[in-house]
Amino acid sequence: MAAPRTYWTGHLRLSLVSIDIALYSATSRSGRTSLRQIHKKSGQPIRYQKTAEGIGPVDADEIVKGFEAQKGSFVVLEPEEIEEIRLESQDAIRIVQFVDHHEIDPRFYDKPYYVAPRGKAAGEGFVVIREALRSAKKTALGQMTTRGREHLVAIRPCGDGLLLETLRYADEVKSSDSVFADIGEVEIDDEMLELAEDLIAKKTAPFDPGAFKDSYEAALRELIEEKARGKAIVSAESGKTAKSAQVIDLMEALKKSVKEERAGRSGKSPARKKTSGKTATKSKSSASKRKAG
Repeated sequence: MAAPRTYWTGHLRLSLVSIDIALYSATSRSGRTSLRQIHKKSGQPIRYQKTAEGIGPVDADEIVKGFEAQKGSFVVLEPEEIEEIRLESQDAIRIVQFVDHHEIDPRFYDKPYYVAPRGKAAGEGFVVIREALRSAKKTALGQMTTRGREHLVAIRPCGDGLLLETLRYADEVKSSDSVFADIGEVEIDDEMLELAEDLIAKKTAPFDPGAFKDSYEAALRELIEEKARGKAIVSAESGKTAKSAQVIDLMEALKKSVKEERAGRSGKSPARKKTSGKTATKSKSSASKRKAG
């Protein structure tokens, strides 16, 4: 197995403590099937040229970067001007604060990296920080500079190592207020809420990412393999298509869902029970109401 490729090397600093570390990407897209655009008649791949409106194709040395200050009006920045303000790549991640894990809104997480000690001499200090974070149940916050940009980062224990996640800055996350504004307050039936809670409890299990498969990726690979072998592609049986959408009573749907989930757990068909008079006569109008939080 090939050694993992190092993304960044430097030091993790906590006050006067400095530890040699290395960062490795924690994600991979190598398992994804990549499709190219092809010219149908010739079978040749499509390539793109950089063009200027009204000019046509232009050479790379004629291209500079700019910001559209107004519609159709750009502030042009020369390469040397951008280079002057570019931050120097620093070799240290300075821990400046600690927070509880739950305090960081999931919307701020960007990209994960594994952190490991670099060299045997760094092992002791690395493990001390890892175990201190684990014992305190805290996440460390710091900043690091890579490729001329400064990133806010969160660091926490991960197995025998640490996990560093780059974070988005506050102005990079959109507010949800305008999206959720029209939801408003809704009165809900206590029995429906209890049924929904029961359904959640019955379907709760430890997270196992290996239990979930990308069915589209599998179907795409199969399609490619079949076509590469020159086999005819047969569409799926029409008889297995889903039934047309129907309007279903929410209370009835919840009851049926709970019953099916209970039967699935026991491995038996749901038993038919006579409902008591009290339950049978209970109506939505008589059920207590409470407002959704």
